[in-house]
Amino acid sequence: MEFTGKVVLITGGSRGIGRACAVAFGKAGATVVLTYAGNEAAAAEAVAASGPNARSMKFDVSNTAACAAAVDEVVKGAGRLDVLVNNAGVAIDGLVVRLKDDDWDRTLDTNLKGAFALCRAAARPMMKQRSGAIVNLTSVVGEMGNVGQAAYAASKAGLIGLTKSLARELASRNIRVNAVSPGFIDTDMTAGLNAELKAKMTEAIPLGRLGTADEVARAVLFLASDAASYVTGEVLKVNGGMYM
Repeated sequence: MEFTGKVVLITGGSRGIGRACAVAFGKAGATVVLTYAGNEAAAAEAVAASGPNARSMKFDVSNTAACAAAVDEVVKGAGRLDVLVNNAGVAIDGLVVRLKDDDWDRTLDTNLKGAFALCRAAARPMMKQRSGAIVNLTSVVGEMGNVGQAAYAASKAGLIGLTKSLARELASRNIRVNAVSPGFIDTDMTAGLNAELKAKMTEAIPLGRLGTADEVARAVLFLASDAASYVTGEVLKVNGGMYM
């Protein structure tokens, strides 16, 4: 899984799975552009860890114009775009009867509309190159649902549909589109959970533990690499057997 000379754009790259992806691509020789929404210090640390060719961009992925501008900036600066990793996301939990319109909209705008806008923008230079790979980060919740996470589940399930449709649309231009579906991963999103809840979560996982961001990143690198040259439209589960 060699990425020397390749340009990789990773959204939500300052923390968690996004940061792990940025570091892994950097170690594999890629020029990494990671995006972040607000935590400048975390972004700077992630850039430093991702190698000499890494840099960051700050914008809100729910802004479709900003997404298009970001892709244009990357292509103008680097001359190409080889890999797009749609990782940025938010989770606003709440039972459906109590969920506010604004919370639903923010979740779908960030997790699904943002990914769509970036895929649309990235497809153009990739089509001209007649090569490229897109990897969307969905979730086990998008596959199986979860109480109190209707908005999050809907956004992640939508990403699966987007992935499969784009895989069909772009295959003739040698552009592969896949998704990685993490289970419960040890990141900032799970760090605040109490010990009892973590224990219950672990009981549902055949491998008996939470996953790590690095384990998810390795799956992303595989799907983006030439090692997966005949894989498109796939949803790769990285969930310890929690959902099969």
